[in-house]
Amino acid sequence: MLVTTLVWMAHYDRWTLDNWQMPTDYMGDAPEILTEMQAAADGDIWPLSPKVIERLGAPFGAHWNGYPTPDKPLLLLVAGLARWIGLFAAANVALLLASVSAALAFYFVARWLRCRWEWAWAGALLFAFTYHTFHRGLGHFSIAFSWTVPLGLLAVWLVAKSRRLEWRSAGAVVCLGSAVALGVSNPYNLFFWGQLMGWALIAQWFDRRRRVNLAIGAAALAVAGVTFFLSHIEVWLYVQEPEGMPLVARNYAGTEMYALKPMEMLIPPTFHRWDALAFIGLRYVRWSVWRGEVFLPYLGVIGAAGLLWLAVLTARRILARRPLPGQALSLGWLVAYATVGGLTNVVALLAGIQIFRATNRVAVFISALVLIFLIVQLSRCTSRWPAWRRLAVALGVAAFGVLDQVPKGLTAAERAELASMVRSDRKLGREMEAALPAGAMVFQLPVLGFPEVVPPHRLADYELFRPFLTTSTLRFSYGAAKFRARSRWQRDLENAPAATLVRRLEAYGFAALYLSRKGYEDRAERLLKELSALGYDRRIESMRGQQVVVLLRPKPNPVLPLGRALTFGLGWHPRTNAGVRWANRDAVLSYFNPYDHPITADLRLTLVGVNERDVSFVQAGRVLRTIQVGETPVALNVPQLVLAPGVNVMVLRSPKPAVRVGTGQYQLRTFGLQDSSIKVISPAKLLD
Repeated sequence: MLVTTLVWMAHYDRWTLDNWQMPTDYMGDAPEILTEMQAAADGDIWPLSPKVIERLGAPFGAHWNGYPTPDKPLLLLVAGLARWIGLFAAANVALLLASVSAALAFYFVARWLRCRWEWAWAGALLFAFTYHTFHRGLGHFSIAFSWTVPLGLLAVWLVAKSRRLEWRSAGAVVCLGSAVALGVSNPYNLFFWGQLMGWALIAQWFDRRRRVNLAIGAAALAVAGVTFFLSHIEVWLYVQEPEGMPLVARNYAGTEMYALKPMEMLIPPTFHRWDALAFIGLRYVRWSVWRGEVFLPYLGVIGAAGLLWLAVLTARRILARRPLPGQALSLGWLVAYATVGGLTNVVALLAGIQIFRATNRVAVFISALVLIFLIVQLSRCTSRWPAWRRLAVALGVAAFGVLDQVPKGLTAAERAELASMVRSDRKLGREMEAALPAGAMVFQLPVLGFPEVVPPHRLADYELFRPFLTTSTLRFSYGAAKFRARSRWQRDLENAPAATLVRRLEAYGFAALYLSRKGYEDRAERLLKELSALGYDRRIESMRGQQVVVLLRPKPNPVLPLGRALTFGLGWHPRTNAGVRWANRDAVLSYFNPYDHPITADLRLTLVGVNERDVSFVQAGRVLRTIQVGETPVALNVPQLVLAPGVNVMVLRSPKPAVRVGTGQYQLRTFGLQDSSIKVISPAKLLD
């Protein structure tokens, strides 16, 4: 624990209290992870409860029930620390815990397998800093915790081979305990472990000599499944728009791009501390095209040596017709499943299971398998050596391996840049809270959905979370779930003239307008000049000049925003073709009524058909209109449409099947929506 901590602190330069108050990363996915931590600290994320982030997605709150959060116990631990020592310091402690817990778990397994302590110690250090976990960092916070992997592998081997496994044994505790841990942690680890445990059960089923092993293994799988379900049950219990498009979309192409490429287990990264090895990574980047999470499967020099040793031993066993090493069987299956063009792609193509697209993440299992094999072999080979020689060689292997696996840290200039960003945001946050009352709402531009969108110009995804991280009393518009009717009103304002923009925002009760200059080609100069011309010249600007907050004059009796368009749900192709949004089956449209009473609206849809067909407009299971459509646009009018409080789901339905009009993407079509309009007429009215 001490050595792991010192290596971690040296890499991230965490020798002072000030540095502990700086995050290890502040771009990419890191702001989103920090936001989840802050939301948990605010009490908005809790097991078995709706996940609504009250200070985001203003004025309705950010409803993230459709966006699963793994590792909730870990997140709650970080939240508790954040209340005590601050958000960024808590995130640092958690990342350190990822490495320390990995080292402890590996050491425990190695000692269980009767390795000598010095080799167990060396292997634990190597596993703690394996590329797949350590270099995930803050952006892939949940994946960085790999302590469940060695324990899960031990459970698999106990079920497959142990002759002493009983219900009241320590082995049963390991099996069931690791199952619980895997159930509440990263789903990828559970997915790969479940496959290996399944093979262990098959082996015991045909063996039939150790039925208790079969029962304990089956119980472990069941416990893991139930734990996983309970950890994510709010996704099913509290999701508000099940008919909406998925918040996180996966496709078959992703299962190829992010699949394991075995060669990458041996390719050092471009940021390796040794130039000779970094050169290999640079060449790979120059010459390769189809890359996903490149370099993260790297096993390190010691890991590569262990893999070669295992391969040679396996070949010799095959030639001698002797049983294969257990690590070789596990590794062989994982590689066969996860490799690009392997079983993962067969399953994705034929069964449509694409959610686990990044099978390169199996590398943490491969690393654990190889290191456990290597440490066991070295412990046996050196068992007759003098203690001082064993210790010296183990120290040398650990030191060389850690130097190989831990890359260059940030340069002084890069650390200064990160610190400057954080200081600028903190100062901006203090000034915003001083100028605005507690609970004030801030509208953020450019308008971005959440999660995983392509931001405009030089703006990074999740960057609009930064003011949320450095304030505690303000509410922000960003963070509302994309593809949802609840947040549709924001998109109505993204290109509105300045006068219309501020008038509506003030009517909705927003007290400030936040602009990220990075999201505009002209650094938002045109919009800021228009706002000044309208008399909105009270501004707060960040130290670095990239963020500007314009103070507004909110109405004392604000109204709730209403969307001016419908939201596309399931059944629609994601892109518009020649001005038409085509459906490939029955297609969902939705509208959000924020009031606690029904409202009435006039709806007009202009439809075309891929061929002559009837299209019905269905609301709450009732057919309200049916028209015949074809190549010529036809209007479907629904006057006096009653919209109940909350999300209203409407379906366009055609009895004829879809027609394929081409061989490319999105060529399966039924009917298309060329234009639509919705006008609320009573009792609430849209602003002009």
